[in-house]
Amino acid sequence: MLLIPAIDLKEGQCVRLERGEMQAATVFSEDPAAMARHWVDQGAQRLHLVDLNGAFAGKPRNADAIKSILAEVGDEVEVQLGGGIRDLDTIERYLDDGLSFVIIGTAAVKNPGFLRDACSAFGGHIFVGLDARDGKVATDGWSKLTGHEVVDLARKFQDYGVEGVIYTDIGRDGMLTGINVDATVRLAEALDVPVIASGGLSGMADIEKLCNVESSGVEGVICGRSIYTGALDFKAALQYVESR
Repeated sequence: MLLIPAIDLKEGQCVRLERGEMQAATVFSEDPAAMARHWVDQGAQRLHLVDLNGAFAGKPRNADAIKSILAEVGDEVEVQLGGGIRDLDTIERYLDDGLSFVIIGTAAVKNPGFLRDACSAFGGHIFVGLDARDGKVATDGWSKLTGHEVVDLARKFQDYGVEGVIYTDIGRDGMLTGINVDATVRLAEALDVPVIASGGLSGMADIEKLCNVESSGVEGVICGRSIYTGALDFKAALQYVESR
């Protein structure tokens, strides 16, 4: 079970949102590279970056902060990034900078051909991010709800050759109300590629539940507000996972 610290970037700062609301941002650090170093020193094997401004603007907005993180820890751990990635040139630039994985969200739903092209050009480096409320996929920084069912879209994207799916329950994100384990398992069981859980991680109880369903195809979990507020002791959680 991969425990993946999240570094959400807004105007160059490390923040956490509640339910994706930009105006409900809490700043946790003004030095994202130092925050990345902290989590790597704690034992993280992968980091999850989100360009929040980019997600809303539809193009990269925190490139300098992302480059500083890659310069600090990119040689030591895998780094994945989502937010505002809408064209192949952007993907190529990020991968050249040292990024391990690119997460395509809104663009995958609105322009499936782009996702197919990305998987073809950059095989092994593309995750799809599916953000959902009540089983329906949302786009545009979660501001628009579509009629697409998560499982149906995920199956289609799996056929394109994505490396895995990052599944976020946006009603829980940043709220510390617990991972939607049942929905995550349903999705994982419907797919052959791994699923990474996201949204609402509240503490050790969630880590234990996810470890118990790892065989269903749930490969990891994004750790956000819980590790910033201390609701989850990241190092202790890593030790627990390793002891399993």
